[in-house]
Amino acid sequence: MKHLTTTLICLLSSLFATAQQISSPNGRLTVTTSNGQMIVCHSGTPVLTIEEPNIISLTSHPLPLTSNYQMLTGKRLVCNNEGNEYAATLGEGVKMVLRLYNDGIAFRYDYPGAWTGNDPTVFRIPEGSRRWMQQWTDSYEGFFPLSTTYKVKPVPSFSGISKSEEGYNNRWGYPALLEPHDGVFVLLSEANIERGQSASCLYNDKELYKVVPAERLENNASPSHLSSYSPFHSPWRVAIIGSLADIVESTLITDVSNPSQIEDTSWIQPGVVSWIYWAYNHGSNDYNIIKKYVDMAATLHLPYVLIDAEWDQMSELQNNEGKTIEDAIAYAKSKGVRPMIWYNSSVGWVDGAPTPKYRLNKPEDREKEFAWCEKLGVAGVKIDFFSGDNQMNMDYCLDLLESASRHHLLVNFHGATIPRGWQRTWPNLMSTEGVYGAEWYNNVPTFTAKAASHNATLPFTRNVIGPMDYTPCAFSDSQHPHITTHAHELALTVLFESGLQHLADKPESYLAQPQEVQDFLSHLPSVWDETRFVSGYPGESAVLARRSGSTWYIAGINGTDEEKELALTTEGILSPLTAHHSPLKISAFLDAGERQWQIVPSVSQLPPTVTCRPRGGFVYVIK
Repeated sequence: MKHLTTTLICLLSSLFATAQQISSPNGRLTVTTSNGQMIVCHSGTPVLTIEEPNIISLTSHPLPLTSNYQMLTGKRLVCNNEGNEYAATLGEGVKMVLRLYNDGIAFRYDYPGAWTGNDPTVFRIPEGSRRWMQQWTDSYEGFFPLSTTYKVKPVPSFSGISKSEEGYNNRWGYPALLEPHDGVFVLLSEANIERGQSASCLYNDKELYKVVPAERLENNASPSHLSSYSPFHSPWRVAIIGSLADIVESTLITDVSNPSQIEDTSWIQPGVVSWIYWAYNHGSNDYNIIKKYVDMAATLHLPYVLIDAEWDQMSELQNNEGKTIEDAIAYAKSKGVRPMIWYNSSVGWVDGAPTPKYRLNKPEDREKEFAWCEKLGVAGVKIDFFSGDNQMNMDYCLDLLESASRHHLLVNFHGATIPRGWQRTWPNLMSTEGVYGAEWYNNVPTFTAKAASHNATLPFTRNVIGPMDYTPCAFSDSQHPHITTHAHELALTVLFESGLQHLADKPESYLAQPQEVQDFLSHLPSVWDETRFVSGYPGESAVLARRSGSTWYIAGINGTDEEKELALTTEGILSPLTAHHSPLKISAFLDAGERQWQIVPSVSQLPPTVTCRPRGGFVYVIK
């Protein structure tokens, strides 16, 4: 009866608009305020209930919004979105800014004084509804398992573990994907963390999931510890709503984030990177191993090499014969490869952690270190091991991005929180880890059996909200084996978006692949003019099409242990190419066995479906 009543409210509101009912520009999304709730409807069907303090007044006439901006990384370089902005008045002088876009809603609270870290938002996620949610951990390195209940046992190894009185996990990270009705999805997250603010997570009491900023958790709900920044508002609370295509293709996180703070961005060049750590489960203190990865990057025409942890100890190894990081940087540059280097943030894992440490924490030390990097020709920095979502970490990350931009350094955050729109505000932010990625083949055997399904979930969850440094595409094994196929691994380089795409495997593995595979990696884009959802379902399969210039890459993976037929629904994707009456050149990378290739250099046309091996995959390249 309650569901019927809510449905009637949505349907009647769409017919008789009142001061308590508002809509998106295309009318597909509506919000109805009733009895202290905001009920969000998609095409007349209720999909999300937000328990709010009573709204005293709500403007009936919207302020039209148009987002039209350029990105340097991401799923789409030119972003456009339309929205309607409404203002609501709450109690105690608090106001709400509420925006309804065609692909979701975003709202934040404006306070009469500085933001205290409090947030009244509570989402209701009914029992029985399908959801893919990650238990919170400060590194955001966990699975997104399908569930229909809040009754989930906590992962014992997670930091920040929290349990309800019933013994179930009750702390959840973003993003959270919900399917309230068949074929209609909601992705919850947040955006535009500014100085003086902390990121948040979700705490649930049964069906009620409250937004709780980290600062409130770590300081016993006392706002007195907050810095003197005065943003006077909360970050944006975001719900992307619609079909899986709406979810995957949405740019709502960056739409509501602050514009770029960098005037001259000509030096910002995304690209593919050779990466040392995965094959050796160790840092980069061995000069001769670094040379191997530089040589691989040069052979495959990759623009970058990452020199990972412990480079400051290079001269101490006897077989290095006194070589230092300066020698390694010079060698990379001599081969036409731009080096990036690793730093410990020295706020998270410090004792027993790899070096270099304490070089970035003080402003004067940070400026000195980044100036040294710029002088040597270092292209960017990977900064690792942060300590959570609190204001100190958020301010520190923003300080790092700003300082790095002054010295023309790209940034990759690891052991850090997920993206929340900073990739628009500071476009030198190329990528962020915040994902249970291929590195975990080094750590535990768990990843081997679950990786395929996990990989088929990430395009619908974590990677929707921003760049993801998963470190994909390993054809060999590290400490624990992988059972995904070669074509599955290759497909990840297209399915997973990251401004710096770090290739995980060792040089001899890549250079042993067929020349066509090596050429594919040599020409692999790391930014995309356009991204389209083709087919799939979280955890089962994912097929995406991404365009770079006039070339389309269509990649798909099977997340199951059974053979599976994947649909290639490409209506509207290839028509701009065929409209020029020029012949299309189509090549295919398919599975011929567990670790064997079927490479077809010339395909007459795309098939309507592809039959994938268990944990298999494919890539079509269309020019």
